Amino acid sequence: MGRIMAFDYGTKRIGVAVTDTMQIIASSVQTVSDIEVIHFISVYLDREEVDCFVVGEPKQLDNTPSQSAAAVNRFCDRLIKHFPEIDVYMIDERFTSKIASQTIAKSGMKRKKKQDKGLIDEISAVLILQSFMSTSIENRRKYDTANS
Repeated sequence: MGRIMAFDYGTKRIGVAVTDTMQIIASSVQTVSDIEVIHFISVYLDREEVDCFVVGEPKQLDNTPSQSAAAVNRFCDRLIKHFPEIDVYMIDERFTSKIASQTIAKSGMKRKKKQDKGLIDEISAVLILQSFMSTSIENRRKYDTANS
């Protein structure tokens, strides 16, 4: 069994998280730039097997796509183009950044580390991955390039 890799996509930074090989535990990997992400994934795939990608789907409170949805869809299209053998799934990412910020605030980290936006993106990716893992298989939504 391979890992699941999740992304908290942002135009400047992308938080990356993966599961263990048993797909039980979600852990942060790092934050990468949009320019470097495809190369980063390629290098990672040379070392590890990945069963699927999960990308946080930005939505408004009323369940409509948020302003950043088009950029996220372009990112998903790039994943499919570069890694066609790996399925891409979407999962609602509402509140992940807020929950990540609250988690960091309560962690006891030093002030400078608490303000690290990359850390927020990494923790958000972990939350996206945990949410996906807790979703039943029949309720997982595969990304459809026709609807991007």
